[in-house]
This record gives sequence, C-alpha cells and structure tokens, in this order.
Amino acid sequence: MNLGFFRFFSFFILIFFSQNNFAQIYPPPAGQLGSSAIHKDSSVFVNWATTCFLSRGLQDASNSILGLASSGDSSMALGKAQDNGAVSLGDGGSAICTFPFLIADGPGYDFAVFENSFDDSFLELAFVEVSSDGINFYRFSSHSKTDTIIQTSTFGLTDATKLNNLAGKYRGGFGTPFDLSELSNKPGLNIQAITHIKIKDVVGSLQKPYATFDSFNNKINDPWPTPFPSSGFDLDAIGVIHESKIMLLTNQLLPQQFNVYPNPVEKGDFLKVNYEEGGVLHLFDLYGKELLKNSYNLINTSNLEQGIYLLKIETLKGIKSVKVSVY
Repeated sequence: MNLGFFRFFSFFILIFFSQNNFAQIYPPPAGQLGSSAIHKDSSVFVNWATTCFLSRGLQDASNSILGLASSGDSSMALGKAQDNGAVSLGDGGSAICTFPFLIADGPGYDFAVFENSFDDSFLELAFVEVSSDGINFYRFSSHSKTDTIIQTSTFGLTDATKLNNLAGKYRGGFGTPFDLSELSNKPGLNIQAITHIKIKDVVGSLQKPYATFDSFNNKINDPWPTPFPSSGFDLDAIGVIHESKIMLLTNQLLPQQFNVYPNPVEKGDFLKVNYEEGGVLHLFDLYGKELLKNSYNLINTSNLEQGIYLLKIETLKGIKSVKVSVY
C-alpha cells in the first residue's frame, strides 16, 4: 500500500468513525462532568405541576390480556419530585400536566421532567410535548443512538450519552431539562405562554408493530417488555424553571363576550354556551381529537365520557379555550 493511499484511507476511516460513533455524544449520567441533570432540590425550580390527566397504556403492547398499567395515580405526578411516589404510564401511555402559572422561555433550560429510575442505567424513556392552548401539542426533537438490532431486555441497561431530549435519561431525583427556545419556530406555539406539558411513554420495542421512533426515524430501544402494573415511563414530577406571573385559570372567560354553564356538567345534561353571533364552537378531548364543531349554543353531553374536555370558542373578537368537566 503506497503512502498516499494509506493517508487517504486513514483520513476516510477517521471521518467515518467520527460521524458514526463518536459524534453527538450527549450529556452523561447525573453527577458526571458535563451532565445536564438537575437535582430536585436545586434552587432553579420555582414551581411544580398542580394537575395531571392520565391516559394509561397497556402493561405490554404485545399482550393486551394483561390490561393497562395501574401503578400509582395522577396525584403522584404533582408537587416536588420524590415527595409522593410516581405514576406509571404503561406502553404508549401519556400524561398531560398543568401549572399555577404560564411557563415561559428564559435563559437556558425552562423545565425538567423527573422519572423514578433507581440507577443511572435502567432508563425508561418518554417523549415531551408542550402546548400554549391545551389543544395543539409540539414535540421536542429527540435523538436515540441506542442499539436497533438487539432488544434491551426487561431489566436491561441503557447508556445516557446515547439519548437526547427524551425524559427518563436520569435516575430518580434528577430531572431531564428542556429548553423551549428549541421550539421557537413552531407556528401556533407561544413559547412565552406554555399552558400544558404532555409526557408520552416510549414503547422501547424493536418489533415493527410496536416500535416508536425518534425525530431521525431511529427505533428507540429501552427495557421491554415490562409486563407489570408499573409498566412504562414512571412520571414523578415536572419542575418549572422559568414562568410568567400570569396565573392559569380553570376557565379563562371574558363574561362580556361569552359564558359556559353549568361547568362542571352532569353527563346527559346540556352545556349552554353564550357567545357572540357568528361564533363557532370546537370541542376536543385532551389529546387534541376534535369531537364536535357547530355554531349552536347547546352541547349535548350524552355521548361524552366522564372527564375533562377543551372547548375552543372562535368569535370576531378572538379565540378562547375553556376547560369543561363532565361528571
């Protein structure tokens, strides 16, 4: 092999490996140099989630007979991390949390998500999405460099340096932080007025029917299956770092323009909406599915399940989103 070819070949190998093996090494586990993990007792946290709405996933997406995950309840995602347990989402399950004040983009990270992993390597992961209207959610771009050939077993281990923008990257007591400025180019999202944060479990299966993918279309590999009541991502808490001092109200109404009553409403009764002529009502579930659209002022709740809904009212004076509760 002549010297020129050897140099060219060596340069090619160096570039190949730098791009495929050594590039994009993400922050390491909590306590290590360069980690982005934030401890629950850090003074950067100014608030914590105060409400949580769950949509449980199966214990095992490949075996529905086992039923849904059932460990914990929504109250366990509220307040400071490690204060009152965690709630398990199950395969593909999700949780939507709200806060006392609007979350705002500030310098650096703006909030952090806490999971309850017992060490630095047993990592159950989740996507993170935010909304400024409670209806339209926008996901942080995520990247997983985990193995896409050999499945991580039920109690298998994951290298945190291969994960970016996935909640659950760090052990219990340490939050995975997120920076709203990364979503600054999303039409319809106001990063200075975040009202809701959604956590959606990653089904870490490599099997085609169940696999979930990062923003680069890579399969995300984490411990699977986890056929237990505590299946999937275990949401402990969401800590707020930057917030606006605009308080979030259950019903953000302008009485001069419209009113909604009774709220909460008993299933089967009519929900009456007073609003300007020419307005349009849209009723959504908490996961963004539109259930109704009309220009009438009565909504029949007979076909609705008990729970929380989002009513969007479009008028000549603007758009308002109102939470309504059916019991």
